[in-house]
Amino acid sequence: MTEDALRAAVKDLMPRAKTDLTELVSYRSVYDERQFPIEECHKAAQWVADAFAAEGLTDVGLHETPDGSKAVIARYPAPAGAPTILLYCHYDVQPPLGDDAWETPVWELTEKNGRWYGRGSADCKGNIVTHLTALRALREVVGDKFPVGLTLIAEGSEEQGTGGLEAFVPKNADLLRADTLLICDCGNFAVGVPTFTQTLRGNVNVVVTVETLESSMHSGMFGGAAPDALGALIHLLSTLRDAKGNTTVAGLTNDQKWDGATYSDEAFRSDAGVLDGVDVLGDGTVSDMLWARPALTVLGMDVPPVVGSAAAIQAKVRARLNLRIPPGTDPQQALKALTAHLESNVPWHAKVTVETEAIGSPFVGSTHGPARTAMEAAFAASYGRPATTSGQGGSIPLCNVFADTYPDAEIMLMGVEEPKCLIHAPNESVDPTEIEHMALAEALFLASYAK
Repeated sequence: MTEDALRAAVKDLMPRAKTDLTELVSYRSVYDERQFPIEECHKAAQWVADAFAAEGLTDVGLHETPDGSKAVIARYPAPAGAPTILLYCHYDVQPPLGDDAWETPVWELTEKNGRWYGRGSADCKGNIVTHLTALRALREVVGDKFPVGLTLIAEGSEEQGTGGLEAFVPKNADLLRADTLLICDCGNFAVGVPTFTQTLRGNVNVVVTVETLESSMHSGMFGGAAPDALGALIHLLSTLRDAKGNTTVAGLTNDQKWDGATYSDEAFRSDAGVLDGVDVLGDGTVSDMLWARPALTVLGMDVPPVVGSAAAIQAKVRARLNLRIPPGTDPQQALKALTAHLESNVPWHAKVTVETEAIGSPFVGSTHGPARTAMEAAFAASYGRPATTSGQGGSIPLCNVFADTYPDAEIMLMGVEEPKCLIHAPNESVDPTEIEHMALAEALFLASYAK
């Protein structure tokens, strides 16, 4: 009876979920005042605080973290003998990456072909709405008193990687203490396939600068003998992958195997939008390449743009590099290996500088325990099929902080961000059925885990 009632309640709440997501997406909550006013983040934070306060959570507040961002924290005290569940999400979003690349308005939730488009619709405002919908359904069915303790934490700078909440958690361990943590900033293997994100790759971000001349020089007068910083950088970056696309950082193993769910080439090509005739990278399976092996990506370069460039040899150029590392690889060792590789492979004795921007450790979530068992049952009931597991190429450094701070807690990663959401890219969207199914699964879990 409770399952049927919760299912009906969640379904009836979906129009309200769309209204909520419409308002949330309208806030340009990029935590970078160089791009958008910080007031947009403050508005989004206040909206989240007010929304969860309206659903019966107490001690609601905006807590400033060491990087200046505000974390929304709200609580509901656990009934006697009941566990406490922490619900994580974040309200800040990635920048739009060029309005002209979007087919719908960036900051306006737009329905198209059954999906809801807009920056943050999935990552991670869709998960905020999922939490809200689950709690609303639970209140409608079981009454205003929740059967478990709850702690909601909505981060304000996750996408910037500045570590505000990572520094906040250890100093406020009692405030956030919980028996189980639901990290809802991940997603299913595919729409309709309930999935535990079992592993996260860590990351190492560096900025490499190559210098060869005191200033840029005329390519007609000096080209051929004068060392070209851009040419040196191109040569250097080419050493980071082999002909098949495998990452080849000296000192890092690149032949690991993934032993979980298999990601077919066909599904990956479709999900990633790989153009016809273009190869998928690596000599392993897609699952190996995504979740078990290191992956080097050039995120950006400071070089002259085509339009406005001159006939000149460049004296100084930069590139921002992102190295993803699988569980089992220490991020400090990976940073050391990447730095040494760059310094030893730059050609022509060019001057090279490697600056560390950020590092994050890989993570493995809980694989068993009473919460995992309850969530597996909730997933199966909501989706009508058993849950599977996958990895994720991204990293959430906060997970390791939570694991260190609460070593006895179960930590599970899930959410609405399946591959077609195109998170971090133009035309981000969410499938509303994922919000509905995930909200029902969460509500079922909270109702059953209390028993």
